[in-house]
Amino acid sequence: MDCVPALDEPLKKVLGGNTAKVMADHLDLHTIGDLLHHYPRRYAERGELTRLSELPLDEHVTVVAQVAEARVHKFDRGTKQRLEVTLTDGSGRLQLVFFGRGVYAAQKELLPGRRGMFAGKVGVFRNVRQLAHPAYEMLGKEDGAEAVEAWANQLRPLYPACAQLESWKIEKAVGTLLDSLAATGWEGLVDPLPESLRQGRGLAELPEALLKIHRPRTKTDIATARDRLKWDEAFVLQVALARRRHADAQLPAVPRAPAEGGLLDAFDARLPFTLTDGQRSVSREIFADLATEHPMHRLLQGEVGSGKTMVALRAMLGVVDSGGQAAMLAPTEVLAQQHHRSITEMMGDLAEGGMLGGSEQGTKIVLLTGSMGAAARRQALLDLVTGEAGIVVGTHALIEDKVQFHDLGLVVVDEQHRFGVEQRDALRSKGKQPPHLLVMTATPIPRTVAMTVFGDLETSVLDQLPAGRSPIASHVVPAKDKPHFLARAWERVREEVAAGHQAYVVCPRIGDDIGDEGNEGDGGNGPKGAARKPAKPSAKSSAASPEDEAEKRPPLAVLDIAEQLAKGPLRDLSVEVLHGRMQPEAKDDVMRRFAAGEVDVLVATTVIEVGVNVPNATAMVIMDADRFGVSQLHQLRGRVGRGSAAGLCLLVSEMPEGSPARARLGAVAATLDGFELSRIDLEQRREGDVLGQAQSGARSSLRVLAVIDDEEVIAAAREEAAAIVAADPELTAFPELRTALDAFLDEEREEYLDKG
Repeated sequence: MDCVPALDEPLKKVLGGNTAKVMADHLDLHTIGDLLHHYPRRYAERGELTRLSELPLDEHVTVVAQVAEARVHKFDRGTKQRLEVTLTDGSGRLQLVFFGRGVYAAQKELLPGRRGMFAGKVGVFRNVRQLAHPAYEMLGKEDGAEAVEAWANQLRPLYPACAQLESWKIEKAVGTLLDSLAATGWEGLVDPLPESLRQGRGLAELPEALLKIHRPRTKTDIATARDRLKWDEAFVLQVALARRRHADAQLPAVPRAPAEGGLLDAFDARLPFTLTDGQRSVSREIFADLATEHPMHRLLQGEVGSGKTMVALRAMLGVVDSGGQAAMLAPTEVLAQQHHRSITEMMGDLAEGGMLGGSEQGTKIVLLTGSMGAAARRQALLDLVTGEAGIVVGTHALIEDKVQFHDLGLVVVDEQHRFGVEQRDALRSKGKQPPHLLVMTATPIPRTVAMTVFGDLETSVLDQLPAGRSPIASHVVPAKDKPHFLARAWERVREEVAAGHQAYVVCPRIGDDIGDEGNEGDGGNGPKGAARKPAKPSAKSSAASPEDEAEKRPPLAVLDIAEQLAKGPLRDLSVEVLHGRMQPEAKDDVMRRFAAGEVDVLVATTVIEVGVNVPNATAMVIMDADRFGVSQLHQLRGRVGRGSAAGLCLLVSEMPEGSPARARLGAVAATLDGFELSRIDLEQRREGDVLGQAQSGARSSLRVLAVIDDEEVIAAAREEAAAIVAADPELTAFPELRTALDAFLDEEREEYLDKG
C-alpha cells in the first residue's frame, strides 16, 4: 500500500474484504480511524531475564536456556498427548509442558541442543517448576545478547479481540496502518487539540501518541500516550457539551421571578420546620436561573431523603407566582400519586385555589396518569389548558398530544434515568417558549459522571439531611450459610411492629408469571436490573459452584413471599402486597393504608424504590439482595429511617461468603454515603454503561479515558472547552477541532445531545 486514504475510508480498502468484515461484524470497527483508535487493552511483559535457579513462583518470567530433552507422553488411553520439555541454563532446570494442538508445533522446534527464549508464568507440578504453553522464540548462532535483551524486554500489545480475529492479527493490521501513515507524513490525521492547549499542558503530538500506544518500548511510552489520548477524548466531549450549553443559553425563555407576598411566601410562612442550609443554597441557584431570559437546565442530585422534593416544590410555587404553570414528571403511578399526595398535604388550603375553603393565594394541584377515569381525566385536562391548575403531577400521560398547557413555565423531571430523552423533550415542547428544566435524581452521581453524562446541565448537590432524620443500620443476612439469621430477621420485623412501627419486605419479582421478570408494567419503565434471569448452567461444568446454584433458582417473588410470611413467621400481622401490575386504585389504596399505619408489613417490588415517604416505616428486609444493583439497594434502604426512630435494613442473600455478590452487599452495609456507593457501582459497571449504548444509542466513544479515575483531566478539559466555546462558538478558528467534533457526533449522539 503506497498511501493511506482518509481516516473515514472503509477498512476494506487497506486490509482486504474478509478481515474488514470480521472487524466490522465482531469488533464494530469500520474505518481506518476506528482501527487506529482501537487501543491495546493491556500489554504482555516478558520481563527481565531470569536464571533457572532463581525462578519465583506465580510470576511471569523470561529465560534463555537450552533444550536438554523433549518427550511426548500419551494419556487418557492413548487418545491424548502432552509434550514435556526439559530446559537447562547451567544454573538449574525447568520443565515446559504443551497440550493439544500446541504439541505438534513445539515438537518440531524444541529439539535437544537448541537454544531459545521462553516466557510464561511459573507454576509447580509434582514439585517440579514448569511453564505451561510458554511463548518462545528459538535463537540461532548469530543471535547475540542484544537480540535476547530486545525480545525479553518487549512490551507486546494485547488488543480487544474476538474468536474470529486474534490479538496478534489485529496487531499486524495496526502495524501495517502505522507504517503507511508514517510514510505519508500522517496525512489525513486530524489533531483535535489546539496547539496552544497541547503545548501548555505538555502533551505529546498525536502521531507520537498513536505510535507509543500501539508500539511502546517502555512503560513511560504507554503513560505518555495515554495522557495525550485521554485529553483528546475528554476535550472533544466537553466541547460538544459546552456548545450545547451555549446554544441553550441563546434560546428565549420567560423569566419566572416569584411575586413578593405571593404563594411561595405564604407556603414558607406555614412550614413547620426550617429549611437546611443546603436547601436554601440550592434554592438560591434555582431562583437565579428562573429569573433569566434563557431556559434553566439544572440537575438537582442529592442523597435519599435530603429534601429534593421540597426544593422542587418551592421552585414550582415561584413559577406559579409569576403567572406560569409547572409540571412534575414521575416514572411510575405510585410515585406520581405519592408526590401529588405529599404536595397537597404540605400545602393545605394553598392547594385548593378556586375551591370552596381554598386560600385566595392558592392554586390547584392536579394529578394526571394513564389509568385515570374518563371524567377525572377530562377535568384535569381542562384545568391545565385554562390555567386553573398551577401544578400538575403525572406520569408519561403528561406527554400525550391531548395534554395542553395555558403557560408551561417549568418542567421538573423526577428520577430522570427512568425516562428517554424523547419523553423529556416532548414535555418541554408543550411550552409557548422553551420552559425551564429541573432534573432530579436521588441516585448520587460522581462528579466526573455529572460532568460527562449530564455535562449540558448545571449541577446542584444536596448532601445534607434534614434535622430529625435517623441513622439506618444495615446488615447482610446469609440465608443459606446461616438460616437462623433469617429467622432472626423476621423476629426483628415483629419487634419493630410491636414497638408501633412498620416494615417493608422487597422482592425482585412479582410472581404472577405475566411478562418478563422485573417489568412491572408502569409504562414500560420497570426498575433497571430488578430481576436478573437465572443463569444457565454451562454445558462444560459438571459441578456448579454455590454462586451458580444460587443464580439458577428463580428470583424470589412478592406473591410467594407474602403468602409464606402471612402463614409463617409474620402470622397474625397485617401483611399486604404492592407491585406495578396492580390496578391504580388498588395500589393507591394499599399505599394510603400503609401510610396511615393500618398495614404492618408491605411486601413489594422496587415500585417503592423512590419517593415513597412513610416516616413510621423503620425496617426493610430485601430478599435476594444480590440481584439488585448497588445504587438501587441504597435507594431502597432510603425508604426507612425517615422519622425519629432508627432504621434497619437487612440484605438477605444465598450467595456464599467470599463471592463478588456478597462483597457488593458488604460494601452497601458498610456505608450510608451514596456518593461512595455510586463510585463502587460505577467501578463494577465501568463507564461503557454510562456513556455507551444506554446513553447515546452508540458504543462508548471513551477508550482510554476512565470516568471514575480521570476527574482532573475531565475537569480541566471542561474549563478549556468552556473558554474556547465562549470566545468562538462556531469554532471558526479551530477547523481541526470542528472536524473531530463532526466525527465524534454521529447522528444518534447529536440527537441525544440536542434533546438534552
